[in-house]
Amino acid sequence: MAVRVRYDTHEFDHVDIHLRSLRSNQEFEDDEGQAEALGISSASWPLFGIVWPSGEVLAHHLFQTDVKGKRILEVGCGIGLTSVLLNHLQADITATDYHPEAEGFMRHNTDLNEDPMVPFVRTGWADPETALGEFDLIIGSDLLYEDEHVKQLAGFICQHSKPQGQVILVDPGRGRHARFSKAMVEAGFSLTIERPQQPDFMVSPFKGVILSYSR
Repeated sequence: MAVRVRYDTHEFDHVDIHLRSLRSNQEFEDDEGQAEALGISSASWPLFGIVWPSGEVLAHHLFQTDVKGKRILEVGCGIGLTSVLLNHLQADITATDYHPEAEGFMRHNTDLNEDPMVPFVRTGWADPETALGEFDLIIGSDLLYEDEHVKQLAGFICQHSKPQGQVILVDPGRGRHARFSKAMVEAGFSLTIERPQQPDFMVSPFKGVILSYSR
């Protein structure tokens, strides 16, 4: 792989998670045209491989959440910090992302932490019904990039959430979560919104919210 990478250690109290990610959001490599065939432009190609603030907030929030006995799905996992962390904690986690390189980075990062591979499925929210099944808890961060994602993501989550399922999403404030929440409420979910206090692991203020849905 010709792209430049970086290695960081993310600390969760007594737990250290080692992660390889892209060095910056300027990296790009698609020699075989896999990403282009999926409609992923050169500008959006690197976005999967960065640890974004919303992803850090999600990981720290889930670290403090009791997930014992729950079957968990991370949607749009990207570099997968939360999935790698939960897997390291021996939670029942499955990861999905649309990007063709996400699985390779996930495999490398689970190896870095000397853990078994996270079950991974490459799928998009608009894809036909998948064989993933249903989950007790669905998680994700910074997912609502485009207007079309509102309906697609709500449909994907409803397809894979158990009747009494829970959903936890971290949104940085891109202006679409109100419409998404309306679609989720129409699907039978109730919503609580939490504005996290300034995380001590972040330099810049986090202005987003943690959205928790349950039914």
